[in-house]
Amino acid sequence: MSTATPTRSRTTPTPPPSLRTFLRELRRPGQVFENITPNWFASVMGTGIVANAAAGLPVHVVALRGFAVGVWLLATVALAGLTVAFAVHWARHRDRARTYADHPVMSQFYGAPPMALLTVGAGTLLVGRDVIGIHAAVAVDFLLWTIGTLTGLATSLAVPFRMITRSDRTGVTALPAWLMPIVPPMVSASTGALLLPHVPAGQARLDLLLACYGMFGLSLFIGLITMTLIYSRLVHDGLPPVQAAPTVWITLGMIGQSITAVNLLGNAAGSALGQPFADGLRVFGLIYGVAMGGFGVLMFGLAVALTVHAARRHLSFSLTWWSFTFPIGTCVTGAAGLGTTSGSTLIHATAVVLYGVLLGAWATVATHTLRGSVTGRVFLPA
Repeated sequence: MSTATPTRSRTTPTPPPSLRTFLRELRRPGQVFENITPNWFASVMGTGIVANAAAGLPVHVVALRGFAVGVWLLATVALAGLTVAFAVHWARHRDRARTYADHPVMSQFYGAPPMALLTVGAGTLLVGRDVIGIHAAVAVDFLLWTIGTLTGLATSLAVPFRMITRSDRTGVTALPAWLMPIVPPMVSASTGALLLPHVPAGQARLDLLLACYGMFGLSLFIGLITMTLIYSRLVHDGLPPVQAAPTVWITLGMIGQSITAVNLLGNAAGSALGQPFADGLRVFGLIYGVAMGGFGVLMFGLAVALTVHAARRHLSFSLTWWSFTFPIGTCVTGAAGLGTTSGSTLIHATAVVLYGVLLGAWATVATHTLRGSVTGRVFLPA
């Protein structure tokens, strides 16, 4: 009598973490999607600003332009990949996603996705046009700017509203992360200035200019109030936990982006407004930029000192390190714009030096992120 041979399963079991090289610190590869939090989009912001800042430098080098295009492509791919991963996170791990959305700190980073969209959109117009052509670049930027602006405005209202109305006030304290949901309108203002020449002259261009100044004011005033609270908290209560120390750099993002916005808008105002208003806005950009730039120098020095202080207390890599990149990038674009308005070679030189600092910060953080992505460490809960 013959005995039937059992059929072997063709399903290959997932090797245990100890036998894997890729994602070896995860229990299973699918765990990648469990903790794709909104702060991941800061990596897109930090990468995209490297390309955008290069386009505005008072240095015209073919190699630099090619480098900017390559970084823009990297940011674009990262944005697409993270958008898909974030959608999977919400679809497969909805309870965990809601927990993150309700977290008093993590919820602040819902301002990052809109700014990622705006940064990549601006990069498409500034350097991506070398790849896809000016007409396609304008169309893509308009689309990403519109989506980023609408979601950014929604975030700037929804996140503070939930903070005000939440019943549990335990552990609520002013943190640099509070700036994240209110900075997107400022990014919309500066990136909207790039679109002004591509909008039909007349009422449409004027409306866009005024809308950008309105978003500049919205973000500026609530941002200054928030920065006052953050400064007071730091002075009275000291530094946040060591791993959160890099978020202090977020304050520079508000400063640099506002200088960028007011100078880009002032230089473009002549295409939408007559005299003396156009010249007045250009002068306002100069005065505001110099005054806010002085404040920026102070905050830059303070951020450096606090980072060194944290490094001496064993600051280790985490996604908060992306806070080093985008804020420094906005300082580069702000200095470049202010240098153009004022005609100052010293300010232009400052922009070039800051870009070198930005490159060093971005290369360091990107390398650590790539290494942590290969091992799976960055996909574990913070």
